[in-house]
Amino acid sequence: EYALSSQQKAVAAIEAGKFKDEIVPVEVQQRRETVLFDTDEYPKANATMEALSKLRPAFDREGTVTAGNASGINDGASAIIVASESAVKAHGLTPLAEIVSYAQSGLDPKIMGLGPVESVNKALAKAELTVNDIDVYELNEAFAAQALGVIHQLAETNQVPVNAIQDKANFNGGAIALGHPLGASGNRILVTLVHELHKQNGQYGVASLCVGGGMGTAVVVKAVK
Repeated sequence: EYALSSQQKAVAAIEAGKFKDEIVPVEVQQRRETVLFDTDEYPKANATMEALSKLRPAFDREGTVTAGNASGINDGASAIIVASESAVKAHGLTPLAEIVSYAQSGLDPKIMGLGPVESVNKALAKAELTVNDIDVYELNEAFAAQALGVIHQLAETNQVPVNAIQDKANFNGGAIALGHPLGASGNRILVTLVHELHKQNGQYGVASLCVGGGMGTAVVVKAVK
């Protein structure tokens, strides 16, 4: 269900043009024509619960991870400008967001997917905010079970209902639908987070990723309007 929801949200976001502000179109020269590449290819508009449920586990016969509920391995590139307040003023820049705090954490590599739980909580504490202050979450989806684990443990450790986190997370789908281009995913979810904050007229947002080896990283941002 979670994987299907990610696909459906991503497809709906693309159809609504929600990613246009954060994608730089690239011209690709082919043999007979030049193609303008400006839309993510990975989301599957034809995904169904029936098709997803028929996929075999990828690693263990009794496992839950399949090709349908795991993030895609695909290509991507991203760029972002991080500037001090003085540099913003000196160069006449118009910032989209302010970095409020950030944090990293580590845990047993066997449960590396839960790394964002501690890093998000640490970043919120440094920002002197609570989960109730956050308007939008972008929680990277390595696997559906991993993403749900992060959502449930964030709710549990902060003593709030699960929907208090899940209803604010990944409005436009996540890596299960959009893919997980290594080296670009962090920027991708951060840029999507900032744009979604502006679209919702929100104030605070959190982006986080789990990291292979047992780490988690998170950042709290504030929309600049």
